[in-house]
Amino acid sequence: MNDFMIDIPTRVLFGKGSIAHLDWALRQFGMNVLFVYGGGSIKRTGLYDEVMGILNEGGFIVTELSGVEPNPRIGTVKRGVELCKEHDIQVVLAVGGGSTIDCAKAVCSGFYYEGDDLWDMVKNVKGPKKSLPLVDILTISATGSDFDGGGVISNPDTKEKLGNKYTYPSVSILDPTYTYTVSKYQTAAGSADIMSHIMEGYFNKVADSELSDAIAEGVLKSVIHNLPIALEEPDNYSARANLMRAESIACSGIPEFGKDYTGWPCHVMEHELSAYYDITHGVGLAILTPRWMRFILSKDPSCVWRFVWFAKRVWGLEGEDDMELALKGVDALEEFFRSSGIPMSFREVGIGEEHFEDMAAHAESLGRLGLGFVPLTKDDVIEIFKDCL
Repeated sequence: MNDFMIDIPTRVLFGKGSIAHLDWALRQFGMNVLFVYGGGSIKRTGLYDEVMGILNEGGFIVTELSGVEPNPRIGTVKRGVELCKEHDIQVVLAVGGGSTIDCAKAVCSGFYYEGDDLWDMVKNVKGPKKSLPLVDILTISATGSDFDGGGVISNPDTKEKLGNKYTYPSVSILDPTYTYTVSKYQTAAGSADIMSHIMEGYFNKVADSELSDAIAEGVLKSVIHNLPIALEEPDNYSARANLMRAESIACSGIPEFGKDYTGWPCHVMEHELSAYYDITHGVGLAILTPRWMRFILSKDPSCVWRFVWFAKRVWGLEGEDDMELALKGVDALEEFFRSSGIPMSFREVGIGEEHFEDMAAHAESLGRLGLGFVPLTKDDVIEIFKDCL
């Protein structure tokens, strides 16, 4: 087991009605609030009115940043920073999914950034940054942005989608009932994202971080159990609550404590897809992951032991031939995604091979592909992309 450090400063308020603590969560930081949200779903569900009622009753001064994109763009971050400076914002409130929270994190850090180009902050200034305090209310179980310090921002002009460390939320309000209205498609895509966050670190050369492996396997089994229930019964509180707990843990780093950093190769590849095609992140990950698994098994069969664990411990499969069993585990994952209603090929989501060369070259240039369970090259990425067609 490797050495590690734990630092997760976020206070989580979990459960039905936890929005009752919103006034306290904000007031400790100040009264001037930037209210960040996305395309209007919180207005359709009534959550916007609920939040504004609390803010108005509490006497908060509210400035709104609306229209955050599903893959949040640097232009929106810039607009948020300008609003913060113009209105002397003291605390940022993000209400929505991972994209909204990611955008808000970048706004919080951008407020203190001294350079002229916020995209330079996204690309080059690594690690947690001085930031405005952030409070969030989560509305979809997916990215884990409510319990980590990272965020992913897109630049359509440069065809780049890049992750970075910004700031941890100070307080995260997690009420599973706010996910009841999430569509089946987005529920499934979000669950694929949760599973990918686990699998990116689970497929790892370190074999003796037993607790981390057990946590990872437990999260995967919980998603496998609860996603079909949530799809069939959207207002099943237990299923929605378990998915919401899974998404927080999956991206927190906890399931990777004591392990090597793997570079998260499927995320590196998927960010290229989102940068060029603006597709749903979880869908891209679901398409890529089984193909990546089969590719690395073929490239380096010595990694089969970890896939055997995956097949046995996560899917409950048995078999004498290790490679055959490993591939059955991959098949089980792919079929789970397909049965959940997720498109499982690039063609189904409008992606052709016209940009494979450029996407693979950029993915390789980031320097993370060589850190994986099985290192990848540009040519390997192109092959995986072709397998996804």
